[in-house]
Amino acid sequence: MRPTVHKRTGAAVWDVTRPRRPSRVDGVSMAGFRDRGGPASGHRVVPHPAVSLALELGAGPLIVADAAGRGQRGSVVAGPGFGSGAMWVRGENFEAVQVRLSPLVAHAILGVSPAELDGAVVALDALWGREPARIGERLSEAASWEERFALVDAFLARRSETGPPLRPEVAWAWNRIVGGHGRVRVDELAAEVGWSRKRRKTRASIPGR
Repeated sequence: MRPTVHKRTGAAVWDVTRPRRPSRVDGVSMAGFRDRGGPASGHRVVPHPAVSLALELGAGPLIVADAAGRGQRGSVVAGPGFGSGAMWVRGENFEAVQVRLSPLVAHAILGVSPAELDGAVVALDALWGREPARIGERLSEAASWEERFALVDAFLARRSETGPPLRPEVAWAWNRIVGGHGRVRVDELAAEVGWSRKRRKTRASIPGR
């Protein structure tokens, strides 16, 4: 487990650990976080081109706010790039499993399109009902981070297998965008896939549709 350091103060904010094995689901990565009593104002999380989940273990309050200051307490999900800016995370003595989902698997796992999140921070129970609370209880009872990662991975694999299938042209287009580091022109992709520019932009933001 290694510490994450606050860039402005230099103080250790979180202890971070990562699973020894990759997820069984392509496009999923995880990390475990334990609060070390960082600044009361919180810690800024840099935007990432993935859907982000935070599964609270119940050790303490986890509060996540988007760039507009809208905050959620407990397990949350945030759309790719967090919308218009960064997320702020604060709490006291919390533990959480962070999950990053590629947009290619996010639709199946979440049950909604990443585009519907619009970068906002949303409480996971708004999408999954009581399931986040049950997961949190099992994670808090686990004896190690590796056991926690295994529990989360098994849960995500079940949701991925039963979720809506991904259209192959959407997967191909996304991989082209990632391979080109975002520098692929939309009209070129549209021509290659056979979509209009408007339809291409809509489909790119809604994997699986």
